[in-house]
Amino acid sequence: MIGVRDIFRIGIGPSSSHTVGPMKAAACFAKALEGRSFARIRCDLLGSLAWTGLGHATDKAVILGLAGFLPDAIEPQQIDAIVDQVRAAKQLRVAGRDIQFDPASDIVFDRKSRTPVHPNTLRFVASSETGSEVLAERWCSIGGGFIAQEAHVGAPIPEEEAEAPFPFATAAQLLALCERNGLSIAEIVSANERARTSDAELRDYLDRVIGVMMDCIDRGMQTEGVLPGRLNVQRRAKGIRQKLDADQFRNRQAPHAIMDHVSLFAIAVNEENAAGGRIVTAPTNGAAGVVPAVLRYYRDFWPGADRAGMHDFLLTASAIGTLIKLNASISGAEVGCQGEVGTASAMAAAALAAAMGATDLQAENAAEIAMEHHLGMTCDPIAGLVQVPCIERNAFGAIKAINAASLALRGNGKHIVSLDQVVETMMRTGKDMHSKYKETSRGGLAVSFPEC
Repeated sequence: MIGVRDIFRIGIGPSSSHTVGPMKAAACFAKALEGRSFARIRCDLLGSLAWTGLGHATDKAVILGLAGFLPDAIEPQQIDAIVDQVRAAKQLRVAGRDIQFDPASDIVFDRKSRTPVHPNTLRFVASSETGSEVLAERWCSIGGGFIAQEAHVGAPIPEEEAEAPFPFATAAQLLALCERNGLSIAEIVSANERARTSDAELRDYLDRVIGVMMDCIDRGMQTEGVLPGRLNVQRRAKGIRQKLDADQFRNRQAPHAIMDHVSLFAIAVNEENAAGGRIVTAPTNGAAGVVPAVLRYYRDFWPGADRAGMHDFLLTASAIGTLIKLNASISGAEVGCQGEVGTASAMAAAALAAAMGATDLQAENAAEIAMEHHLGMTCDPIAGLVQVPCIERNAFGAIKAINAASLALRGNGKHIVSLDQVVETMMRTGKDMHSKYKETSRGGLAVSFPEC
């Protein structure tokens, strides 16, 4: 089973598929080189990685991964110094060996070669002093920080890795398990997690995820400045927070002010993500603001909110993320932003509904409503940066999630379109979507923005 640790991964910005995944793939390739004799390494970035990798810091991620760093361990403030040193010295230590490595020529943005398996493909080749090939591997970054060697993309999970007391692959199966065993969605996920970890370890990980999410919101609300990249986007979260605080002090809050707070939380996270800060993929970096914003809404505004409710929130959200990952995609390069922000909104909607006391049918209904109203959303970031429209898009995904949860709680859980059906529709829509609208920055807003 895909678990909580898979859906909620602690890492760095700005992209799970273009930064986190490539870093992990490069680290895996470096690991495979241990004990071998090699003198040079070349990495070709293909497909979407070639078109928008520069704006997503994919080249930096490859350098860091080859050097043995991983997204959940490296400190964000270290990154530029490490990368700048490699670029200046044109030398890199890989698998215990110092080799000549010039990122300008040894990392190639290849926009011509085909990507027959997945649009986010990396090709690594290590060679000897004489130029003969020592090792070659092709890796795919398949969304949300997940990676796989190209030959293994889509392969079934080995049986010994899939042991769980309550396995499920569809929402219908999940709901049947809940009804048959008298358990909630969160309890089903918790039981599956406890098959491979202890109660204490699971609680500790959930608390760590909550801590990173809340810290990210707080950092984003306190930080000023301009985000990296040629758009020169000014951070807005701190200014929004100051205006909301001033309105509260003057006792002139608008009835819809709570929506502004939720938007603020999401914007704060995604500004941190765009700056390469510490974030949690939920389920991707580009959509990392939705779930924390709704979780913060629950924590700060819902009467009776507690730590147990926050745990149930994350466990329920991970179940929805798992279903969409198994049956469709969470990769913007594969299905557009409906697979990223749409999935995050569905996760947050079901999670909030559950935390507020919904039945399992109502939680599934909340996820379906949120996902249904993101169908067809394209991924067309301007200048290949996870900034415009990505940052504001997370704010709207969070608002939709709260609205979906509220609507579901007003009903009895019965609805026309099931979550399984809308997820299947999302995948079909993504396949029909033109590649220029799937994280290549070759269509939509990305080409409508005038550059001087």
